[in-house]
Amino acid sequence: MSKQINVALIGNPNTGKTSIFNALTGLNQRVGNYPGITVEKKEGLCKLSRGIKAHIIDLPGTYSLNATSLDENIVIELLLNKNDKNYPDVAVVISDVENLKRNLLLFTQIKDLKIPAILVINMADRMKRKGISLDIEHLEKELHTKIAVISTRKNTGIDELKELITNYRELPTEQCIDISTIDPEYFGGLQNAFPNQNLYKLWLVITQDVNFVNLDRKLVDDTSAFSTKSESELKKMQHQETVKRYQFINKVLQGGYIIDATSAKGLRASFDRILTHKVWGYVVFFLIMLLIFQAIYEWSSYPMDYIDSLFASFSEWASNTLPPGTLTDLIAEGIIPGLGGIVIFIPQIAFLFLFIAILEESGYMSRVVFLMDKIMRKFGLSGKSVIPLISGTACAIPAVMATRNIDNWKERLITILVTPFVTCAARLPVYLIIIALVIPDEEFLGMNLQGLTLMAMYVLGFLTAVFSAWALNKVLRVKSRSFFVVEMPNYKVPLLKNVVITVVEKTKSFVFGAGKIILAISIILWFLATNGPRDTFHNAESIVNAQPESQTLTEDELATNINSYKLRNSYIGIAGHAIEPVITPLGYDWKIGIALISSFAAREVFVGTLATIYSVGSEEEDTIKNRMAQEINPETGQPVFNLATGISLLLFYAFAMQCMSTIAIVKRETNGWKWPIYQLVFMTGFAYITALIAYQLLK
Repeated sequence: MSKQINVALIGNPNTGKTSIFNALTGLNQRVGNYPGITVEKKEGLCKLSRGIKAHIIDLPGTYSLNATSLDENIVIELLLNKNDKNYPDVAVVISDVENLKRNLLLFTQIKDLKIPAILVINMADRMKRKGISLDIEHLEKELHTKIAVISTRKNTGIDELKELITNYRELPTEQCIDISTIDPEYFGGLQNAFPNQNLYKLWLVITQDVNFVNLDRKLVDDTSAFSTKSESELKKMQHQETVKRYQFINKVLQGGYIIDATSAKGLRASFDRILTHKVWGYVVFFLIMLLIFQAIYEWSSYPMDYIDSLFASFSEWASNTLPPGTLTDLIAEGIIPGLGGIVIFIPQIAFLFLFIAILEESGYMSRVVFLMDKIMRKFGLSGKSVIPLISGTACAIPAVMATRNIDNWKERLITILVTPFVTCAARLPVYLIIIALVIPDEEFLGMNLQGLTLMAMYVLGFLTAVFSAWALNKVLRVKSRSFFVVEMPNYKVPLLKNVVITVVEKTKSFVFGAGKIILAISIILWFLATNGPRDTFHNAESIVNAQPESQTLTEDELATNINSYKLRNSYIGIAGHAIEPVITPLGYDWKIGIALISSFAAREVFVGTLATIYSVGSEEEDTIKNRMAQEINPETGQPVFNLATGISLLLFYAFAMQCMSTIAIVKRETNGWKWPIYQLVFMTGFAYITALIAYQLLK
């Protein structure tokens, strides 16, 4: 039986922590939340030598153990709590070869906790170009550790790191500095009060808002135990600690880290002058977005058409091959069309994640955040709000979680309330199918008109979020402003392995997350569409045959009329007709109404719902898009999905809060139902009014 050890990856943001995590775990990783809080964590397994497995946990990026946000607190709480199941046997501290001095502050703090620690110096491939040379033997001796010099780009050093992790018991646990020299009397009294505790752990418990299960916080606040300090005095001592650590780090680096300025070269400043320029920066960003949305349409059309026809063939094969009966009907008319309604969009969703991963890996996304900060502040948002808004293009749930790095509560609340306006990946299937139905596949100024429409939907969502924030700022009257600090990482060619892993993991997460919901809803919808409470459903065949106009119909036309009559009188048909008076002014029929209601579980369910409804009772299988295009309004004789209805639907989904999970996470983040209910009512009402106006003007 193999042994498993816990390995914590710790480091400053932008040190390549994710690249090393991917190099160690590959695709053998999973994403979840820390128990009791909504901050994302990544875990994975890595096989080492001697039958040892390493459970790798990628902790949130932090600059030091002096926490200023919730995700940084997670790092401290894990390192202080030996009873935690994820407490590390060894800490792997990731540093960037160009910012080693700053990164070593965190390393020395972890060493002082007497946790076995390995120092990883990453991005070694940049050393020659930056004129950097290292004396590893000197650094290891002075820092009391073992060092792995790694380049994930050139795939060097990973095996050495695995070997160091395997031999973690041989790592020295000596401290880097003696913290008691800051104030001998204070720390002497603290140690005497708690002789069995690590002194630096005690210091962190006192100065940080953390949970330490082996020590009652009341004890460290007890004036009878030792001489306490005021908050201002403790802050001053923290500053003294930081100064002392940098004095130690400077001394260590004098003999082990040399930079030859004459050898260093780079174009970073030149690129930054353009990409963060107050005019050209926005032009470049707009052109990049335009290119991305054009590529999403152009590149994904062929695989999408193939998947569409493939699922139609699956349905036809299931209908013709499996024994006739209820189960076959469920598979052919419910499950396969429902799943096809989401699988068809894998190519476009994968391309979207591909471009986002490339922008993040290249270092450009940090420039976008810096650039957009100038606009955000004019509309009452914190500069830190840019990160949740941009991450909202993937999913609103982690975007709402990301607001936890905003210190000011009102700024954070405004960001939470407006983030769902940003177009997320779940809206993408709805946009894509509607745009394909109502927008001509033609060129405009050399660009695909459908791609331009898709980009317009993203821009519309972002602008709505920004103007909503401005309005909320006037209502909530946010006065104090938090400072916005963002690190500009170096530009680099995206690492193919990281990009591939990101695309595969995020696409898989999206598809499987949506797939479970769609599968369940498809089965429910199929049952509701194939059963009815009244005689009109059960006697549909005889009722339709008795109608005079049926006498002149062909056999296929008669079968179609019978199926339509049964669907209209099924459970789902009755429910759809009940809500029709509310949705008819928007240009929707009862089938679209059912799709609207079911998509409250998840926006992307809209397409799967219509695919299931249109497939019920069908003798001939066809692609989803073709079925929707052929749907005719019996009253007008016109296609249901015309330009007016299509634009109405696009606007409704752009503004409506059609996602239970987002409501649940907003409730959790705001500690009550007040704000999510306000949010749901306002967004739904705004969506309804906007869609109503658009349809009435265009019909």
